[in-house]
Amino acid sequence: MSLRSVITATGSYLPARQVTNDELAKTVDTNDAWIRERTGIVTRHIAAEGEFTSHLAINAARAALANAGIDPSAIDGIVVGTSTPDCSMPSVATKVQAALGNPGPAVDIAAACTGFVSALSVAHGWIQTGIARRILVIGAESMSKILDWSDRSTCILFGDGAGAVILEGIEDDKAEGRGIRSLMLDAAGQYGELLGTHGGTASTQTAGHLFMQGQEVFRHGVEKMGAIAVAALEKAGLKKEQVDWVVAHQANARMIRMIARQLRIPESKFVITVDRHANTSAASIPLALDAANREGKLAKGNIIVMPALGAGLTWGCCVTSW
Repeated sequence: MSLRSVITATGSYLPARQVTNDELAKTVDTNDAWIRERTGIVTRHIAAEGEFTSHLAINAARAALANAGIDPSAIDGIVVGTSTPDCSMPSVATKVQAALGNPGPAVDIAAACTGFVSALSVAHGWIQTGIARRILVIGAESMSKILDWSDRSTCILFGDGAGAVILEGIEDDKAEGRGIRSLMLDAAGQYGELLGTHGGTASTQTAGHLFMQGQEVFRHGVEKMGAIAVAALEKAGLKKEQVDWVVAHQANARMIRMIARQLRIPESKFVITVDRHANTSAASIPLALDAANREGKLAKGNIIVMPALGAGLTWGCCVTSW
């Protein structure tokens, strides 16, 4: 029996506290116009004291379950993409499992902003190898916990949040053409000094603060997300003209628009939500996907392209038929 890996539901969660550009300008040398012009960001959500990545992930998972109209017991696996776990161990995924009470495997994937696409690849593999059949795939981050709030080059860019999808194995003859058409992942560790944190449990016993060489990361993001999107479409046997939506990693609105020009796909086909929640790393694609779904933009059979690039450097792309 051949199974297709189909996204059957979406969900998301953003912390209650919103921090506008104007509010940031009270503590660092910046202003709303400067941030909007260079990034497209208007506001970001910041987790409350005592609110951690697992809490965000649990809320997003519950939203996806509600969207699907199913009980947690119907889930038989959880994969969480995150680089900001509550603690080194146990994983965020097992904390989600404990909260929901579902059976099956539960693992975290650390690939920074490529975390959600990487998590999708793991869940897709579970379906194809029979490990699990209905899986919660979550991207969740508490980026505020690793920011230096006095560094205006980084603190303006990031926010907290979580997005989730349910990836389900459906028999090919019942899927009606829906499901993942291709998945591609890549990495180039020699660029690790461009984006990361000054710390880690095995080296400094602390997470450290995030650092980034912004211009270089921007250049790699445009180049590599565009290229892997093209390659993933070719692998899927599709042409750019067949694309209905591009849900790219929400790092920067200018970056997304440059990718649109590079791909020669109209900007109107790009979902942009970075203005609402800033760069939420592994959470950004599922947050944008859920927003598009809730807004009624996604129709059955739509071809959706999801490219991402993050620290490592890592990058990847999923092409799916909705």
